[in-house]
Amino acid sequence: MGLGAYTIWGLLPLFIRALQAMPVADILAHRVIWSLAVLLVLATAMKRWTAIRTAIATPRFLLALIASTLLIGSNWMIYVYSINSGQTLQASLGYFINPLVNVLLGVVFLRERLGRPETLAILLAAAGVAALAIHQGGVPLIPLGLAATFGLYGLVRKIVGLGPVEGLLIETGLLLPIALAWLLTMPNVLARPDAPALWLVLASGLVTTVPMLLFVGAAHRMRYSELGLLQYIGPTLQLLIAVAVFGEPLRPIHMLAFALIWAGLAVYVAVTWHRGRVTPTLPE
Repeated sequence: MGLGAYTIWGLLPLFIRALQAMPVADILAHRVIWSLAVLLVLATAMKRWTAIRTAIATPRFLLALIASTLLIGSNWMIYVYSINSGQTLQASLGYFINPLVNVLLGVVFLRERLGRPETLAILLAAAGVAALAIHQGGVPLIPLGLAATFGLYGLVRKIVGLGPVEGLLIETGLLLPIALAWLLTMPNVLARPDAPALWLVLASGLVTTVPMLLFVGAAHRMRYSELGLLQYIGPTLQLLIAVAVFGEPLRPIHMLAFALIWAGLAVYVAVTWHRGRVTPTLPE
């Protein structure tokens, strides 16, 4: 599940760029609407409506899902903006930071232990972000925004423990009124000669829903910090696409920031792999 989710996300810039003729808000609105359509079919086929009604009727679940809705909506908006404004490298940097943000969130909120290697990994990533901030003369908003919103989203969903179909259906349902209001009050972009093909717009539901369901499924089955072992796949693919396909320049400051973050990831992956080798796995 984790491997599938991060591979799809790594290739997602190619799909988002195919919708570039549409404004960012329109892309986000269509993602919400067609994702909800897919989830309605899945919830009916999998007989999840009892769990969905229970979650909506339970205040703590509903409040948590409102929070996760705001987080994932913000994450989608930042991501689509970064891709279609020619800043895929910045988005890639954000998702390279994200695994180490997961480690930090796991320590702060889930009481997962943080050893010296993990501390070193986080400090190396922080140094990479600091180098980029100094070069830009300000906080790198896109990388930090993506890392923070997605890291907190995964944390909230892990704490809630609601199934992926149920949770994502409620989240997209909460976003639906905003999406519909936007599309009904704005000019119809799909009627323009340069509009993307209709099948691409409709496919945004599957492209959005499938990796989200895979991610939430993986988060329920793994220690939250261990998601970092797989999460580097997505930003690596994004980096390659940014440079080789979109032609974004890879400047020395990017190379320095990436090098520091990769060093942090290497430390974290090495210690987690070693810990898995020496710790016996007990049958469930």
